[in-house]
Amino acid sequence: MTIANFCILVACLLPVLCAALAKSKGFGKPRRAGGFDNNKPREWLSNLQGWQARANAAQQNSFEALPIFIAGVLIAQQLHAQQSRVDGLAIVFLIARLGYIGAYLADMAAIRSTLWTIGIGACIALFFIG
Repeated sequence: MTIANFCILVACLLPVLCAALAKSKGFGKPRRAGGFDNNKPREWLSNLQGWQARANAAQQNSFEALPIFIAGVLIAQQLHAQQSRVDGLAIVFLIARLGYIGAYLADMAAIRSTLWTIGIGACIALFFIG
């Protein structure tokens, strides 16, 4: 497995991490006491506030970022781009995404937007390094 392929796996797990953070407020509590409602999870999540609401938004954005990242890595590899360059851009994307999630949770909008731009830039670059 290449480093870039490993980065795909990690990127696919980031939304799960964000979802766990968003839902953490309700773990261990009964539904009637505000605990997580697995019967109506989207409705429950839509009522979150503060950093947990931002964690849910980061989860959604993390899912949205996956297609272009996965496609970029696979196309670069299919075009036999230099693997070290593919790996490097995949690492840049992953670091940017981790920072993006952290900035989202901390409510640092300008930094979050900058990290999003770096991440999407790395994805676009993957399409042209082949």
